[in-house]
Amino acid sequence: MPAPTIYRPFLNGVYTVSAGLFRMGAQPIPWREDGAAETHTFALDDDYERFVVSKWAAHRRALHEYAGEANLSPDLRGAALEFTARTLAAESGGAMAWNGQTFRNSLLGWEARLDLRWGDVADLRRFDAPLAGLRGDLEPTGALDFLGLNAQEDLAIIARDGQTGRDWLAATHVLSPERWDPRDKLGRDFVAVHSPVAGSGLMNATAPRLVDAVIGRGPFVRFAWGVAPDDRLDHHPSALATGKTAPFDPDTAFVRVERQTLTGFSAAHGALFTIRPYLYPLHLAVQTPAQACALAAALRTMTSEQQSYKGLRGVMPKLLIWLDARAL
Repeated sequence: MPAPTIYRPFLNGVYTVSAGLFRMGAQPIPWREDGAAETHTFALDDDYERFVVSKWAAHRRALHEYAGEANLSPDLRGAALEFTARTLAAESGGAMAWNGQTFRNSLLGWEARLDLRWGDVADLRRFDAPLAGLRGDLEPTGALDFLGLNAQEDLAIIARDGQTGRDWLAATHVLSPERWDPRDKLGRDFVAVHSPVAGSGLMNATAPRLVDAVIGRGPFVRFAWGVAPDDRLDHHPSALATGKTAPFDPDTAFVRVERQTLTGFSAAHGALFTIRPYLYPLHLAVQTPAQACALAAALRTMTSEQQSYKGLRGVMPKLLIWLDARAL
């Protein structure tokens, strides 16, 4: 499998909270190393095993803290999960297969028959495979759970009432959250979901137009980023509360980039939202003085509220000294 793609969305030297939508397959991504447009929803790379281990640990610890549904219609569930099964298989390089009824993963060594409209999983069968030892006896609770456990990406489904225009987060399967609890977002509208994000006011002001674009004019890809003290994928507040937090050290810190895609299903009044975190050691993310300079400049544009939201308030001076030394 290929190495993970490297994205550097900080290269513009400014930290912003905005929609930042790029049309899939059409608009080049300036912070990709090759500057190409994105054409895929799911990415299967040589970090797959680490995602499986992390996701399944979260699943075993407390699935209800990461996954749930809120007034999700059968039509939207069916549209989103059919797209997920079909596209995940098509973009897996042959590692996964979907025949319209059964999804098979030849890396993890399991397959199941899925009722996508009603969310059921049946006839689960396990077999020998390169990573079969990772899954053990874990039991998926439904079709969304099963598909989410096969992907490196997290999954969420956004719904909108066709008559009133009200939108809400109708389903989550987010096992690699970054300092937020999916339970706090489920059932809430776009503005309520994003209001806790420091600096989201301007984006929230355009919420109706954004939701309309996502459902009717996609697919799109967008990016969010920050600096993390470790390469842990699951930063759920409950999971973090049970572990020890090491002191922040730039030499062992990581740039965390989230690649997010949005695919709309206008006939079903909703959209699929995928979230894939990429974690790069800081020294890899800023391999040149220009890259170090850009990251330092972007961090300096953060407000104090944004620094606190990203967990950087107390460590920013140390981080900037480290980057400035490499920007010379």
